[in-house]
Amino acid sequence: MKVIIELIKCIVLGLVQGLGEFLPISSSGHLLLVQRIFGITEGGQLMTVLLHVATLAAVCIVYREQILAIIKKPLQWKTLWLIVATLVTVVIAVAFKKVFDAAESGKYLGFCFIGTALILTAAEYAKARIPRTRTSNTMKWYHPVIIGALQGVAALPGVSRSGATITGSLFCGVKKKEAAEFSFLLSIPAILGGAVLEVPDLIKNGTGDFTWYGILIAMLAAGVSGYFAIRFMIRLITKKSFAGFIIYTLVLGVFVLLNQYVLHLF
Repeated sequence: MKVIIELIKCIVLGLVQGLGEFLPISSSGHLLLVQRIFGITEGGQLMTVLLHVATLAAVCIVYREQILAIIKKPLQWKTLWLIVATLVTVVIAVAFKKVFDAAESGKYLGFCFIGTALILTAAEYAKARIPRTRTSNTMKWYHPVIIGALQGVAALPGVSRSGATITGSLFCGVKKKEAAEFSFLLSIPAILGGAVLEVPDLIKNGTGDFTWYGILIAMLAAGVSGYFAIRFMIRLITKKSFAGFIIYTLVLGVFVLLNQYVLHLF
């Protein structure tokens, strides 16, 4: 029975990461929330990092042609803008490290989910009002700075990385499909960098509440669900509205705040 319960937890965590990383709902915020509900106290950090690595594989599969094109022809504007945006993210991560570390406790989680709802509302405004003529190769220098800064802010659990970066791209006049592509390609160095930085703590803390086979199953669930989430997100940004996700993150944020200050359910 204990093994079955662990497997259920691992599958749920994998699905939460795979869907949350690419849908505009914040995977880090949902993972933190689910770990609290499940009472996970040890090994959560290792699980989070490895689940991010699994979703990285999903990005590489979906965008394999674009990645190969960059490798074959690295000297292009798209490559430079991805580097610039990544560097801006790193600067923000270092400058506000204490804030981000404090946020890992979940004390700002409800506010951050509400922040995601506001970001997605801004995306809807941009989709309706701002002409989109730019591609990743025709951005101005300050566009990747804006997008990278928004990715840096999304280090806060509850703030959607994909939602923030896609919104930034839309405000910069980038075409919808190109905005999704730039956001997901930008996630590659962000995920890799985050995983490398966590290695010392991972070695020290180990697997905690999880077994290795449970972690592998969670990674499989994250990778598969992440693949389909990317495909869905591409269709969503080009043809659909973020309205459902705006309502969801707003309601979730309010519920988390109610639980934090009134209900104390978990």
